[in-house]
Amino acid sequence: MVAALAVTQTIGYGVLYYAFSVFLTPMTRDLRATGAQVAAGLTISILIAALCAPLAGRWLDARGGRGLMTAGSILGATAVLAWSRVENLFQLYAVSAVIGVACAMVLYESAFAVIVSWFDDKSRPNALLAITIVAGFASAIFLPLTGLLVEWYGWRQALVILALTYGLTAIPLHALVLRRRTHPRPRHERDGIVKAATRTRPFWLLVIAFTANGGAVAVMSVLLITYLIHLGHTPVLAAALAGLLGVLSVTGRLLTTGLQRRLPAALIAAAIFALQGIAVLLLPLLGRTVPGAVGCVLLFGLGFGIASITLPHLLVDRYGTAAYATLSGRIAVFSVADKALAPLGAVALAQTTGYGWVMGTVAAACALAAGALLAYHRV
Repeated sequence: MVAALAVTQTIGYGVLYYAFSVFLTPMTRDLRATGAQVAAGLTISILIAALCAPLAGRWLDARGGRGLMTAGSILGATAVLAWSRVENLFQLYAVSAVIGVACAMVLYESAFAVIVSWFDDKSRPNALLAITIVAGFASAIFLPLTGLLVEWYGWRQALVILALTYGLTAIPLHALVLRRRTHPRPRHERDGIVKAATRTRPFWLLVIAFTANGGAVAVMSVLLITYLIHLGHTPVLAAALAGLLGVLSVTGRLLTTGLQRRLPAALIAAAIFALQGIAVLLLPLLGRTVPGAVGCVLLFGLGFGIASITLPHLLVDRYGTAAYATLSGRIAVFSVADKALAPLGAVALAQTTGYGWVMGTVAAACALAAGALLAYHRV
């Protein structure tokens, strides 16, 4: 199951999420639209995924992941095929909404729910780590691959190839390899756990922490290259430095998983989030030199992917596994939506007040995330 999910998450993120940026320029030309109008399709997809997360979570807790993830794979592959045929913005937005539904059914939240329900406390961290390490290379694989497909075949045919690749891989793996939960808790017990959790302070501290961090990471993912160029670096160097974030996410996950055996997970994540805030504050001061920019990017990149493996640990440790997916889905409503909206706000802020205010806001979000996890640990 771990191997199957590692493969489907890598291809799923590559096709359903990362590939969009490669299609932005050719779609803008062919659909006779602005870049912002086309990019809104990705925003719609992410927001729909956030809205569907609680429903997907309830299904996963009740019935397991096989049916939902198989259906989501079929839906996702079909939607990408339909994407290859869009002729106007309305069709693009409709397809993007369907892809958002599929993302809620097949990506990390669902995969983690399968792992949480099947593995015990001893083996679960390594299972989650294995999946996130492999899937962490999705952008490194699919951005250049998609670029080559667009160059060779055009963007429409490239989408057909990606849709077939995803469908032929994910549908059979989800249908044949994932196992059903054998003894799910009764619905009234799960609902009781969820109601009790959402009425208490620790749950909302988790919401604050992972929403703030998710927004900060999303902003840096979108604006880092532009800001490094603004600081005086060449586009090639800026892109190379930004590319370190994906590699460093693997390093951060390995470090976090190792430290969790000795230290509380909330404190580890709080410390790394705080370091990210320091890195962002130092970037305007030190980032004009190559060593300074490299150091700040390295420091921020260590926390780039740790939220995905820390949140499952914290939820299971406090609330158990019976309602994990439902609680995770409730948090995803806020954290995933923030990932879609925060970059838009950051761009608007940069245009009106400058990048200094953007970096200050990102640092404040990192500090808020660290503070919320410290408070969570003390409750």
